[in-house]
Parts: sequence; structure tokens; C-alpha cells
Amino acid sequence: MTSPLLAGVPTLDDLDAAGKRVFVRADLNVPLRDGEITDDLRVQASVPTLRRLLDAGAAVIVASHLGRPKGEPDPASSMAPVGERLAALLGSEVVVAADVVGDDARAKAAALEAGQVLLLENLRWHPGETSNDDAFADALADLCDVYVDDAFGAAHRAHASISGLPARRPGYAGLLLARELDALGGLLAEPVRPYVAVLGGAKVSDKLVVLERLLERIDVLAVGGAMAYTFLVAEGVAVGTSRVEEDQVETVARLVAAARERGIEVLLPTDVIVAGEFAEDAAATSVAVGAIPADHIGLDVGPETAERYARAIAEAGSVFWNGPMGVFEWEPFAAGTRRVAQAMADAPGFTVVGGGDSAAAIRAFGLDDRVDHVSTGGGASLELLEGRDLPGVVALRR
Repeated sequence: MTSPLLAGVPTLDDLDAAGKRVFVRADLNVPLRDGEITDDLRVQASVPTLRRLLDAGAAVIVASHLGRPKGEPDPASSMAPVGERLAALLGSEVVVAADVVGDDARAKAAALEAGQVLLLENLRWHPGETSNDDAFADALADLCDVYVDDAFGAAHRAHASISGLPARRPGYAGLLLARELDALGGLLAEPVRPYVAVLGGAKVSDKLVVLERLLERIDVLAVGGAMAYTFLVAEGVAVGTSRVEEDQVETVARLVAAARERGIEVLLPTDVIVAGEFAEDAAATSVAVGAIPADHIGLDVGPETAERYARAIAEAGSVFWNGPMGVFEWEPFAAGTRRVAQAMADAPGFTVVGGGDSAAAIRAFGLDDRVDHVSTGGGASLELLEGRDLPGVVALRR
């Protein structure tokens, strides 16, 4: 597949990085628990671009946000643990600045030599990042000669390090960003058919726009997760105490009717795993969709449904999966998501996992290396498939 999203976007193939100070906007926003990284997928994903630049003779300045600090230093969101993990993956020292554009960052950037890496402190420690402040963008630009955006997970944000900096320095797409645009853009352009979308997760409202856009392109829609119960209510099915967005029922009914009129096959659960309460140790029971007890909550798709979805994936030319089928973090309610993940891994077609919880799930099941593409950006991947121009991509286009 060839993505139209890469048209006019310079990549690392266009960059002679030798002897240059290259500012790499990475997405190193990893989950932390007690100061320890619990999933380093995004750090790992940044390594190929950094390694290529270092091997080309560049001095590399890496920057990212981490967590949601409120525009001021917050030790709980320091980049220090990320610096340690990045150094281990690169097999070389990573110097960590004590600030973002302060005296320490400027001094360490000025002293940086070819083959060395400097990691700035959390970009969102500075209020100018999220406001796309001109002075802050100027200060970032003063640190470098060239800009590389490899932060697909943040490419939908018009922040200073995403939009402001490439307006001041020549900008290029890193390997990760280019790969994301190629894979997801292929689904927008000419997907191999049949094109199957598997959507799960908690809320229909979070995926309403992308659902509308997907229905213009796909051949089969399979729905799971908590959002499936809103679809079932729209079909007139009683779902017990399962989570339902009542204000979305009418919209869902309209979308499903329109999809069926276009000849799109809409797959909804025919059996589900229910429990008497929302708890990991609650007794799990498989029931037909029409027989959900009034005092039970649905927490996973049932085995029959999971197999139907797996067959649709196996027969697909292209598959986009976003959102788990149930509460996969709890083993009694993980089977539906695991079956979909396995089907994605076994599928002969072009398979894309759209970031977020579905990416975490397929990684947890050890199957992430068996699909064609696992996106590092949940929100960014959805906005891209909604047909939106991402600010980070627009800023690079020449």
C-alpha cells in the first residue's frame, strides 16, 4: 500500500544529518508506576530513527511529553526513567537535561557532539508547549539545526514542538511517523477488500466520527466491548446492567440502518460473558444475547461471537482493529479480546491495530510482532481515519 499522506513530506531519506544537531520530537509518553516504566513500547519504537541519525553522524536532541503536568516542573513526570531505558536500548549514554529550554538544556545542547544523545526534560513542564507559544518555539529552535518529527502519538496536537518548531527549522518525518502514515494512509486510499473494521472499547461517543467515516469505506463492521451494548439496545435487546450510552442509541440505530442499506455487514454480539458485578473475581457466565439477566453486566463477548469475528478477520483483505472486546485486563473476561488478537496475528490480509488499549492487548498477548502494523497513537490514528489533517503532518508538508 502507498499512502497519499506522505505526499510532500520529506523523510530521513531526504536528510543529510552528518554534523548537524537534530531535534527529534519523539513520543515517549510511557506509563509509569512508582517511577518505573510498565510498558516501554513507545521507547522501543523511537530507537530506529535515533539509531539511524546517530549512525549518520548527527548529534541528537530528543524531546517528549510525559503524563499531564500543568506547565510547571513535576518530579512525578520527570523524563529521567525514560532516559535510563533509552540508554539501555541504544547501548550508549543518554544525557538528561534538568530543564526544557533553560540554562542546563542550552549548555548541554551546545556541548553535544556527533553520536551523542541529549534528552530534554518533559516538554509540558513549560506552559508554552501546549499553547504553541512563539517564544517557546523559538527557544526550542535555538537548540538545533534540523527537526525530525517521530511522535505520531502527538501528531494530532498543534503544540510548539509539533507545529511551531518545524516552522522555524527544516522538518522531516522520522521512520516511525512515516510508517504510521504509510500504513494508516493505505487504509484511507485503496484498502484490499473485503475491508473489515473491528471496533471495541467503552464508549460509542469516543468513536462516533471515525465510525461514520469508516462506514464510507468498509465492507464489514464487527462491534465489541462495552460500546456493543449501546448497539444492542438500538436493536431492541435488553442488556441488563451493562453500560449503555442512552443519548447515542438513536444515532447508532441510524448508522446501523444506513450501513445495512449500503450492503455493509454489521456483526453484533450473539452471546456475551456476564457477571453479577463489575469485579475481577466475579463469577463469569456465558449467555445468549437475548438472555442477559436483568441484574448482570456484560464484560466480554462470548465464544460464539469471538469465533464469528475471527472468521471475518480471516476472510478479510484489510483489517483495522481499535478497542478491546471486553475487560481484557481481567482473565475471566479476556477470552474475546485474546481471540480477536489471535485472529489478527493469523490473518493473511493487511492487519492494522489502531493503538490505545487494543495495542496494549495484542502486546500483552505476545502477538504484536505478527500483525502488519501496531499504531503507537490511539487518538492520532482515529483522527487520521476520520479524514482529518494532523497538525504535525501539515507542518512538515512542503
